[in-house]
Amino acid sequence: MEKLREPLNEIAQCGLPLALEAMGERWSFMILRAAFNGVRHFEDFLEALGIARNILSNRLSRLVEVGILKREHCADDRRRIEYRLTPKGLDLLPAMLALRQWGEKWQLGVPANPVLCDARDGFPIAAIVIHAQDGRTLTPEDLMWRERSEIEAAPAKPKLREAR
Repeated sequence: MEKLREPLNEIAQCGLPLALEAMGERWSFMILRAAFNGVRHFEDFLEALGIARNILSNRLSRLVEVGILKREHCADDRRRIEYRLTPKGLDLLPAMLALRQWGEKWQLGVPANPVLCDARDGFPIAAIVIHAQDGRTLTPEDLMWRERSEIEAAPAKPKLREAR
């Protein structure tokens, strides 16, 4: 992975520290996991996660503050609040799945149950991998860092279809 180098001292130019700052720590990921599984109400998060009230309140507030979750009044009872994923929060799904798959492979040692499947055909989703613009699967050896100015100065490539 010798080709894969970036200036590690330029933290402000990297999205990873910003993403980690937004998410916080373990409980934020567990709250996000619950939200992806349809949990919406404070009491339901408490029950599903076994988290202390003060920690849950703090983490939910932080996830709302950074725009990952939004607070909405329930349609049937305006006194109750729901926490819903925003588009910014929904964009974390691939990262969450990649972390889950890594944990199953390297920490758990076996695939977890239940298995996340494609709703169309019922088969398990593929492993999260890095893809080239043309769809090829890439390994760390296939990667390199380039200055954005070099990429913008290069001739335009035809736009490829978006992954769905």
